Amino acid sequence: MLLLPLAALMVWGMSCKPKQVENMQSLDLSNLDTNVDPKENFYQYACGGWMEQHPLTGEYSRYGAFDKLGEDNQEQIRTLIEDLAAHVKGAKGEAYQIGTLFNIAMDSAKRNAQGVEPIKEDLAAVASLSDKEEAFELLCRMHRNVANPFFAFYVASDPGNSKANLFQLYQAGTGLPDRDYYLAKEHKAILDAYKDHMKRMFGLCGFSQEEAAAKTDKVLALETALAKFQYDRVTLRDPHKSYNKMTVDELQKTVPEINWNAYLKNISPDFEVTELSAGQVDFMKGMGKLYAAADMETMKAYLEWNIINSAAADLSDELNQANFDFYGKVMSGQTEMKPRWKRCVSAVNGMLGEAVGKLYVEKYFPAAAKQRITKLVDNIRFAMGERMAANTWMSDETKARGQEKLDAILVKVGYPDKWRSYADLEIKDDSYWANVKRHSAFETKFMLDKLGKPVDRDEWQMTPQIVNAYYNPTTNEICFPAAILQPPFFYANGDDAINYGGIGVVIAHELTHGFDDKGRLFDKEGNLNDWWQEQDAVNFDQRARLLVDHFDKIEVFPGLMANGSLTLGENIADNGGLNIAFAALQKALQEKPEGDIDGFTPQQRFFLSYATLWASNIRDEEIKRLTMLDVHSLGRWRVNGTLPHVDAFLEAFGIQEGDPMWLAPEKRAHIW
Repeated sequence: MLLLPLAALMVWGMSCKPKQVENMQSLDLSNLDTNVDPKENFYQYACGGWMEQHPLTGEYSRYGAFDKLGEDNQEQIRTLIEDLAAHVKGAKGEAYQIGTLFNIAMDSAKRNAQGVEPIKEDLAAVASLSDKEEAFELLCRMHRNVANPFFAFYVASDPGNSKANLFQLYQAGTGLPDRDYYLAKEHKAILDAYKDHMKRMFGLCGFSQEEAAAKTDKVLALETALAKFQYDRVTLRDPHKSYNKMTVDELQKTVPEINWNAYLKNISPDFEVTELSAGQVDFMKGMGKLYAAADMETMKAYLEWNIINSAAADLSDELNQANFDFYGKVMSGQTEMKPRWKRCVSAVNGMLGEAVGKLYVEKYFPAAAKQRITKLVDNIRFAMGERMAANTWMSDETKARGQEKLDAILVKVGYPDKWRSYADLEIKDDSYWANVKRHSAFETKFMLDKLGKPVDRDEWQMTPQIVNAYYNPTTNEICFPAAILQPPFFYANGDDAINYGGIGVVIAHELTHGFDDKGRLFDKEGNLNDWWQEQDAVNFDQRARLLVDHFDKIEVFPGLMANGSLTLGENIADNGGLNIAFAALQKALQEKPEGDIDGFTPQQRFFLSYATLWASNIRDEEIKRLTMLDVHSLGRWRVNGTLPHVDAFLEAFGIQEGDPMWLAPEKRAHIW
């Protein structure tokens, strides 16, 4: 780490007195590490102070600006939920559901007294199986309310006909989150720990040591065989390879080992499914053969494990701790579980999300914030259109269609106009696991009820109290929940530079997802349809390749490189988000000029604001896990890996050839 020379300190923000603006929100200068030269390591310069102030605690494998805001939100939500829980007697409707579910989740004495009893009925159903036909019926029941042995299903917009909902199959069936944990030698320690964990869990659920060992061997062999047929994560990013629409009769011929008419009738008794997507069809073929070959003892052990693994966190403290010891400690490096109240607030949030969201919005989200964000979206969308029109690598025809898609993007801000009803969800004081099962069945029915109906574009895929945002290609929509519309993303009384560098980049990032390597394959209606001229697609791929090559060369941990192909979509969105939001800021500054604040120009404040979003501390285990699983680059590299491609950043901080943050012009990706 190099110390920043005194002259440079004066350039980078220490020489000028702060501009005095009444009640103005500003960047927190204590987030900076001014001992570091921004030309050498901009992430450490912009975020080092924040990282020092927020060391990792045992409950976190990674703690960043997102998590800090999430924690603050959780405290607010806690007060709402605990108030309902304290007055549940005589309450009705959603107030009763929220309060009762929270009390059941928090009742550790009851959960510990019940121990493994809540899943005894499920396990007994497996033990009583006598043949494959009975096993098949149980598998169908489990798919509705417990787990996803062998494969999974969902209902969503048809990629080939975006206005219609389609029943879709998806690869599943393994307890570890990626195929390579089973197949790659470098992950053998994780696989061995998983085997030990499985034996421990079988033992805690009443099986002898000999039974636990035998069942573990059978389950692990079957899951490893399933993993060999699963698509890797880069392949899964290609929507064409996971969209295989066919009739049920065609699926029966493709995967004959499973009675698909019987399965679909069991899963969807109220709607006859005649066509579907077979998802990862090669996996489905291999899975069918494994299903047919599995003997009854293997089948029983596998179904038992699916029940135990799904329920462990919802049972006694002993089982919950054992579950955490593997999935928390071994997989992510956490040293202690989150406090019970946090786990229970998260559970209620997950099961009654829009009911809680309605309370959150009423108390914490001002209408003025929604209006200002909506205006910001309009400005950034206009800037993106201008940049698209001005680029030199697309034909006029593709540009015109791109503009049509951009204009058609549906924008959702804050909270839904229409709230979900939970009236049919039964919450009662029997066991926490029983409530989890009823909720799972409720959600499955909610999803299946979409079959035969047009896609509802008003439906939200996130609740208002989540600190996040999304773009959905099949509905061509972007969404910004209420919870993200606060510092460090959005400053209600902040200057334009920090808001365009924060929430502005997030907005532009989500818009860009409609035109990244995956999103660009969908047209303005959300259909998987090639609307590009052939040479334009070639030009796009050439430019995107620069990002793949750049990130492939980043060593995120000794001996472990980033995966530029896996993270390409998010890296394109970061790249485009920065360029588009910066262009929108320049237009705003023409209309309302801003001077230096705290010694930083508006341009510098824009990039500092962006970097602050990704401030975080992270454990080694989580670096390894996320590099393998996550389509997002790690926070450090969303700054130091992305910014060198942005000409305006290099200019704002005077970065020149020879500086570590410099990237040669021919290696910079200029896409959007």
